[in-house]
Amino acid sequence: MQAFLLHFIGSIMGNLLIVTVTTLDQSLHTPMYFFLRNLSFLDMCYISVTVPQACIIFLLDSRAISMVGCAAQIFLVFLFAFVELLFLTIMARDRYLAICHPLHYPVIMNHQVCVQMSLASLFSGIIYSGFHTGITFSLPFCQSNIVHHFFCDIPVLLKLSCSDTFMNELLLFVSSVVFAGGCFTLIIMSYIRIFSTVLKFPIRGERKKAFATCVPHILVVTVFLSSAASVYMKPTSNLPTMQDMIIPVFYCIVPPFLNPIIYSLRNKQIKEAIWRIMSRMFCSGK
Repeated sequence: MQAFLLHFIGSIMGNLLIVTVTTLDQSLHTPMYFFLRNLSFLDMCYISVTVPQACIIFLLDSRAISMVGCAAQIFLVFLFAFVELLFLTIMARDRYLAICHPLHYPVIMNHQVCVQMSLASLFSGIIYSGFHTGITFSLPFCQSNIVHHFFCDIPVLLKLSCSDTFMNELLLFVSSVVFAGGCFTLIIMSYIRIFSTVLKFPIRGERKKAFATCVPHILVVTVFLSSAASVYMKPTSNLPTMQDMIIPVFYCIVPPFLNPIIYSLRNKQIKEAIWRIMSRMFCSGK
């Protein structure tokens, strides 16, 4: 439980710092930091859906959750996970355009396009999560009222249904393959083109800088997708296992914690912006 709480506090503080810095510093009002700011805000929402409830369960021994609360938790987890993966895909595309097509980049990735892509990601996420939440709670549940998990999740609830869940599992599997597979393919294609361009850079320092930016991004995406795929793309078993409770940590808790470290706190521009904001605060306080 302490690990959950520490990850939650670290995630909230790290992402809040990124949102604050990228909002206050004018030099960071670029497409890359626009999506980074949105990703950080999304991560704060994402981790807040599951961890506080888990902490309440451990601290207060309050294990009850209403049907509406369970449905809301599933809807929000699917919504934020869906939009997070879309943002990671857009950010990979953004880096591809910035590195491979620098002259066209300001025209293609203007502010209006960035806002439109963010809104489209949000609305498509609402549709996706609403669909899966709706078909899950249309099932009759008569096996048990005990959820063997630290949050409500569709594979766990399917185990509690007394009806045939094959169609639900099939829809979950197909939609996961199409969506996650499509996003992963676009991300990989973007980075293949980035790496092929970076290898042509004459200056070794520029190549190192580009690789340092891209490799962590690939790491986060791999952890996020591989852990989610192992849960949503396997047949539902009626017997809960410890693995079923541990793996979701890697797509619900780890990405919001790692994203500020990988994307921002190692970033020179972010560090300089933090120092500028702190200097203005201290100077104004004197």
